[in-house]
Amino acid sequence: QVHLAESGGGLVQAGGSLRLSCAASGRTLTNYAMGWFRQAPGKEREFVGTISWNTGVRDYADSVKGRFTISKDNAKTTVYLQMNNLKPEDTAIYYCAARVGLRTSSPDRYADWGQGTQVTVSS
Repeated sequence: QVHLAESGGGLVQAGGSLRLSCAASGRTLTNYAMGWFRQAPGKEREFVGTISWNTGVRDYADSVKGRFTISKDNAKTTVYLQMNNLKPEDTAIYYCAARVGLRTSSPDRYADWGQGTQVTVSS
């Protein structure tokens, strides 16, 4: 089991930027895929993006392409979500997740989850 801890959320004005961090501990992330998801009030959990720990290959939801970037720091076993040009509709709790295997946008396929961090974008 991987323990995940997100940080970096907050309140930002539309057009602003935030960088979320997800620190992993408990085991190495070889052969893992790391995902970012978000959940707004009254809505289902939504895929944001994912990265393969081995290869660094990334996928993004269409709604965030060109604005959000996922990166990783192998030495710190940390995954980042850089969010630029934020919009009010990006307001949500953002979660980091981990799974052994290939990247996927399905939250049901991720075994380990962080506690989430709130991102609020004001208009």
